[in-house]
Amino acid sequence: MGRSLLSSTFIPLRFPQLPKPSLPFNRSIRPFSPTFPPYSRRIHGFSIPSKPLCAKAVLSESPNPKTYPKIGADSFGPIPLSQLIQVVELAANTGAQVVMEAVNKPRNVTYKGLTDLVTDTDKMSETAILEVVRKNFGDHLILGEEGGFIGDNSSDYLWCIDPLDGTTNFAHCYPSFAVSVGVLFRGKPAAAAVIRNHSYDYIKDEYTQGRKFLQTFSLIIVITTVGLPLPLIEVEFVGGPMCWNTRIFSATTGGGAFCNGQKIHASQTDLVERSLLVTGFGYEHDDAWATNIDLFKEFTDVSRGVRRLGAAAVDMCHVALGIVEAYWEYRLKPWDMAAGVLIVEEAGGTVTCMDGGKFCVFDRSVLVSNGALHSKLLERIGPATEKLKEKGIDFSLWYKPENYHTDF
Repeated sequence: MGRSLLSSTFIPLRFPQLPKPSLPFNRSIRPFSPTFPPYSRRIHGFSIPSKPLCAKAVLSESPNPKTYPKIGADSFGPIPLSQLIQVVELAANTGAQVVMEAVNKPRNVTYKGLTDLVTDTDKMSETAILEVVRKNFGDHLILGEEGGFIGDNSSDYLWCIDPLDGTTNFAHCYPSFAVSVGVLFRGKPAAAAVIRNHSYDYIKDEYTQGRKFLQTFSLIIVITTVGLPLPLIEVEFVGGPMCWNTRIFSATTGGGAFCNGQKIHASQTDLVERSLLVTGFGYEHDDAWATNIDLFKEFTDVSRGVRRLGAAAVDMCHVALGIVEAYWEYRLKPWDMAAGVLIVEEAGGTVTCMDGGKFCVFDRSVLVSNGALHSKLLERIGPATEKLKEKGIDFSLWYKPENYHTDF
């Protein structure tokens, strides 16, 4: 992993000893956030003046940010938290092992639709996760992306499993995919985990008190630590061909959000023009898709950029990690969102529907942010969503099990 891929000569990497700081590392401080002069751009390391933003590009100031309802469960129910943690961790890691074993092998791809694909790895990962959950909680209800509902609808617990979030990326070896496991108690996220793939990782560097990226030309070095995930777990695969690795995001209601065992927090950026945003687009090119294309254009014009990486759980974890400020998308499914939304909320972020309404995992739209920008983003996203409703676009709950008891 620490070898150059540029030539056949391997050059050992040496990391200098850095003096210990007098201040402790503070993850809430957003590293590498230089202050540029008003209306300037950063190009090749230089601050270059540019024309002022046009009037339509300026969003209103929000000196007193609005507060939004929490989406996390009020209780874990009768199951001890430690037991829930153990099983969620085991389930997510079991699925991640299946994906890791397949990541450098040829893919067997089939199609659910014209461009909506599935691989054997999706199915194998889900089978492995289901085996873990059913062995430990045989009376729980499970919703898997590939297999649908399994179990007892009268259970208060619903496991939402995405065995391979970002399947298209996985099929192309593009480093943005994950295994995502979330547990709902009476319809609200109680615990979640995401084990995810990525093309970089951050290193805790007490000397700089921030993130340091080690990159030389085409060489990307991923350095991770191992921590104990809590019951909401996402496993992210990081690196790329010949250097895959993982990092683990986890959260429980009221217990905070973690990456590789270290507590994480959403960014404190409160200006749209200094934010990096993320969105996603579904496979149906309908009115909601067209509306989001317009939102993509609008926010590209007023922010530092809008990314589209193609893995919802991964995108939400990036909001929680503080490396992007917000993510939104229409038409996501419960397995896409159950883990990620809780990780964001426990990292200090905010979660609502795209019209600003209270969110649940059976909703058809989601906006997650660092909290500081939420109201400003809704100034654009809210009215666009209301217009879709006026057109008769369906925003009712979906994939909610019949007779499943919820607290909302």
